[in-house]
Amino acid sequence: MPEIQLTQGTVTYRDEGTGPAVVLIHGLLVDGHVWDPVVSALSGRARCVVPELPLGSHRIPMPAGADLTPPGIAALIAELMARLELHDVTLVANDTGGALAQLVVANHPERLGRLVLTNCDAFENFPPSSFKPVLRVLSRVPGAVAGLAFGGRFKAVRTVSMKAMPLTVEPVPDELLKSWVEPLRDRRIRRDLLRVMRAISPKHTLAAAEKLPAFDRPALIVWGMRDPFFPIGDAKRLAELLPYSSIERIQNARTFVQLDAPDRLAELVAEMLPAVAQAPPAAA
Repeated sequence: MPEIQLTQGTVTYRDEGTGPAVVLIHGLLVDGHVWDPVVSALSGRARCVVPELPLGSHRIPMPAGADLTPPGIAALIAELMARLELHDVTLVANDTGGALAQLVVANHPERLGRLVLTNCDAFENFPPSSFKPVLRVLSRVPGAVAGLAFGGRFKAVRTVSMKAMPLTVEPVPDELLKSWVEPLRDRRIRRDLLRVMRAISPKHTLAAAEKLPAFDRPALIVWGMRDPFFPIGDAKRLAELLPYSSIERIQNARTFVQLDAPDRLAELVAEMLPAVAQAPPAAA
């Protein structure tokens, strides 16, 4: 994967396909591979850029002074798009990444052409109520993140953890789960994660919500209807604020719509993309 040096630090990213730019944003404690099925389905029609954000499953630690607050990471996403010279971007986001995408829309909309939000944090639910006790323990109890890293080495622990937090209809492949927790063996990655978690607050999503009505470009809210964590009410509130938006309900999907219904999500994103101008036929 290519690396790019940004103001905050070094970020790796996947860049696949050609056509209109689509930037896909992942959430906390996962990496860009959560988008793999969508990228596979979409890269024949779009240029898919998937950054590995410093949200706990990244491989390159950020400098000690990096701004890992939600506004800081939103600024990192905006800088990445600028450095890659992406224009008219379709920004697609999920989970914690959805909150970050809302901050990009609110504070750095210049390069955006469209927005797709799947099940994600919004409004007062940053984090969602079900995750608040877990986040509080991980971010405040000494050694809790190190314990998460240690337990994540064992398949049985990973399996039980995902059963307790059903983010998908079908189990997430264990190799993918393992890859998400492995970076936490590095204390510098754990340090980054702690800084991110301690900065999560609904004040950021509520502030972003005030600016969403100014986003005068197409938006689509794609919501997995079997999600126990992110309420459909938030999807409706987002659609009400975004003036050119609609909601697409995916019945047999949970939080990670991109894993439960990748082909359908890719199809919906592709339908939003601008038509690629065709060159006129050569003269005979």
